[in-house]
Amino acid sequence: MFYILLTVLILIAALLLIGVVLIQKSKGGGLASNFQGANQIMGVKSATNFVEKATWGLAIIICVLSILSAFAAPRTLVQGTSKVKAQAPQEQTSTAFPTEKATPAAPTTPATPVAPAPAK
Repeated sequence: MFYILLTVLILIAALLLIGVVLIQKSKGGGLASNFQGANQIMGVKSATNFVEKATWGLAIIICVLSILSAFAAPRTLVQGTSKVKAQAPQEQTSTAFPTEKATPAAPTTPATPVAPAPAK
């Protein structure tokens, strides 16, 4: 149950990280460049600091949750072996196809000795 909770938290953090990265501009303008008029409330420098801190924070959260999930994983997932390796190879026997008719076995009668032909 704890493993599933960690997995869900990792997915939520990953989606948030995707959103934060998409807010940023590649040239460094980021969120602050879109809101030029909002500089009285939140300065340009504080907006880029917030986005950068959010990016680093979410990345660290994903790393920590991933390490915790490795320890919380069920042992069947961690120590499970492949079913291919676990099964021993089986001998194959050839059988007649169902379309072929089986030949009836010859009747087993005791062999009678044949008398040799008389010599002339």
